[in-house]
Amino acid sequence: MSADRRLRICYVAPGQDLVSTMGPTRNVLNLARALQSWADVTVAFRRVVDPPPADIQVREIEPLARSGRADDAATSGMGYLQFLDYWRAVRRFAREELRDYDIVLEKSWLLSGDVAAICAARGQLGVPVENIVQNPAHAARNQWTKRVRLELGAWVARRNMARVPLVIAETEFLKREIERHWLVPAGRIAVVTLGVDKSLFRPLDQAAARARLGLPAGATILTYVGVLDWTHNLEPAIRTLMAVRPPQVELHIVGDGARRADYEAMTHGFPAVRFHGKLPHDEVPWHIAASDLCLAPYDAAAFASGELGYSTMKIPEYLSVGRAVVSVPSGRIRSLVADSSSGFLFANETDRWREFLAALPARDRLARMGEAAAATPQPDWAATARAYLDACHVAMRDRATGRDG
Repeated sequence: MSADRRLRICYVAPGQDLVSTMGPTRNVLNLARALQSWADVTVAFRRVVDPPPADIQVREIEPLARSGRADDAATSGMGYLQFLDYWRAVRRFAREELRDYDIVLEKSWLLSGDVAAICAARGQLGVPVENIVQNPAHAARNQWTKRVRLELGAWVARRNMARVPLVIAETEFLKREIERHWLVPAGRIAVVTLGVDKSLFRPLDQAAARARLGLPAGATILTYVGVLDWTHNLEPAIRTLMAVRPPQVELHIVGDGARRADYEAMTHGFPAVRFHGKLPHDEVPWHIAASDLCLAPYDAAAFASGELGYSTMKIPEYLSVGRAVVSVPSGRIRSLVADSSSGFLFANETDRWREFLAALPARDRLARMGEAAAATPQPDWAATARAYLDACHVAMRDRATGRDG
């Protein structure tokens, strides 16, 4: 490769559809935008559900498979034969459509590393980017058909990881899981944390945010932003709020998902819980800014390893706006949130929520904690992109000098 030619990079997300309001899509697009300062970048999703951004070249792996289902998890709910057909489409895409790129990044999915291994075999730098590592014994929980599928996926991942010179993990926890379950040597794993869009997620005035959104100036506002699914369990907080009924405390929920209808039925006739639905991304920071305390109520047991291993985005965004966070002591969250300083960490259980809400800190204390939250170091996307490129340059240098084995 000529030293004066820009790198050509394709970031492939086989397990995702392009859904502009979903976090996984935004992460791929944000990294691609940041990488464009140094390289020509294309992204590839299974399907493009929403209109693609004008500033990034976007490709589809299987455009004829549109279902109209607006879901970022593109392979969720597939039957075995359908998945086998899609796997063939992914491999065909890797063999025929990715030859002209210097670097192919592959976002984690059930068959992690399959695209990267194909590219590496013909001399390109193929790099799996991992934000989840399935532990079949935990994730399947006595469901033998699921266990078989996950064990097969782990076997494929181990084979693929042995064929690539570099794996990028989004957290230190994931690095350890990749070593343990996929047998990748630590020296071939680079840990690069996701960035924060600091042009959007920055300290904003609370009073201005409440005036903009029409929210009460004197209320203590708790806010949740994100998907309403089983990995983010709002039920303990909602049920406790309804039982304790602390005065002038409101819970505002921004987002949508499979559990929204259950939550709405649960809170029918209880005006202290308000649902805002899915909003344009540039409105989200204002809802965070209007709050006194932001929620990240993960259910660690719902994750494939029993621990929150991936690089959570909502907490860095909450912190970057300058709001205290309440979450669980699991995975990377332990290093993001300083308990009783920039937030609170406790098990997401009704008894613990009852204790917390019964002694809910005053708004002035939460404001001081928000100042500590804003001071928490967070990389922007440019820093993340540079770290990706640094790791890739080292891998390419080692390959060129024969030190990648």
